[in-house]
Amino acid sequence: MLDIKVIRENVKEVKQAMLNRNLNISFDQLLNWDGERKTIIGKIEQLRFKRNKESEEIGKLKRKSKKLPAELLAEINKVRDIIQEQEKQLLTIEKHIKDFLLRIPNIPDKSVPIGKDEKDNKIIRFVGKPEKLSFKHKHHWEIGEKLGIIDFAAASKISGPHFAVLKNEGCVLERAIISFFLDMHKEKGYKEITTPYLVNRTSMTGTGQLPNLEEDSFKCAVGDLYLIPTAEVPVTNIHRDEVLEESALPQKYVSYSACFRRESGSYGKDTKGLIRNHQFNKVELVKFVKPETSSEELESLVLDAGNVLELLGLSYRVVLLSTGDIGFSSSKTYDLEVWLAGCGMYREISSCSNFKDFQARRMNIKVKYSKNKKRELLHTLNGSGVAVGRTFAAILENYQQEDGSVVIPNLLRKYTGFDIIKP
Repeated sequence: MLDIKVIRENVKEVKQAMLNRNLNISFDQLLNWDGERKTIIGKIEQLRFKRNKESEEIGKLKRKSKKLPAELLAEINKVRDIIQEQEKQLLTIEKHIKDFLLRIPNIPDKSVPIGKDEKDNKIIRFVGKPEKLSFKHKHHWEIGEKLGIIDFAAASKISGPHFAVLKNEGCVLERAIISFFLDMHKEKGYKEITTPYLVNRTSMTGTGQLPNLEEDSFKCAVGDLYLIPTAEVPVTNIHRDEVLEESALPQKYVSYSACFRRESGSYGKDTKGLIRNHQFNKVELVKFVKPETSSEELESLVLDAGNVLELLGLSYRVVLLSTGDIGFSSSKTYDLEVWLAGCGMYREISSCSNFKDFQARRMNIKVKYSKNKKRELLHTLNGSGVAVGRTFAAILENYQQEDGSVVIPNLLRKYTGFDIIKP
């Protein structure tokens, strides 16, 4: 979340940053609470000082075996009661302040283009050139069903819409993509980690999923546990309430997980196929870095995510999201959009974000510098490395053949054990 000091000292700038996100937020009530909080703290400090002085007086009288004046005892009890009442008021105001701050999104980086929505995103570069098919192309869901490797009807019967059942070579291809991604990122220095798929409210709040995105989450009916929307949540929370040595940074993790999101299909698009499902697989990259290096770490994160697409021969483009399209916790986000030959368009396959100290403040994750022993909030970053189901779809669409078969990219063949999926 944002530092209340930043809001207090730069309220006009913060308000404008929210307007750039298309949010008209008044900070008047927050600043009123902040002022009340300061006043109450001052009162409590004065009362504690008075109580301590009176306690000293009582101590002196006891040592001299003198009778304690009733009025002195009554006064110290009165002061104690007032302190307790003031402390209750302080806790209430601090809760109001925290609840308010938890609902305020991150301030966009100055390099982020100002815009209303995805139409104002900026294309940074194209990587690879999409190949035009010499025959009538098919969408990945058509290809998969005809090959007998995807069964949407069975998934709908089992669970409902926006799920998929993989079969036969489809299962093998999915596992191959996951293993390939993990191996490639580990070669880049990312440490593999496997975490629970169920996390508590504190973990969801730490990365910014709660409270604002609670309606998009799957929550257990019993117990305060949530199915993870991305491995970013459990992996980033690993270092919650920790201080990392400067020499230990950057910490780089790669994690495969199933992901669960309720929002799929809610925008009236991607109602077919593997692009927007309630459950999907993803390989996630997470970084913990020093604040002074987070900008360059974001650029290298984008390169690491894009590298696996290049190795698979998949064309993509890098897009810088506008202020109207970046996520709640993000300060700056690049989307990688892969070319889908069957659909004839680019679709998001990875989102790489720099959260700066926004998440670290929620989770209390700090770096300790070696020279001056100073401790400050570090910066967190994450990116898909990349979405497995969408890679599966991209391979079907870009490697489809005229006879209905699909050729397996060269680097995946040692994982699949076959080089083609035939009708």
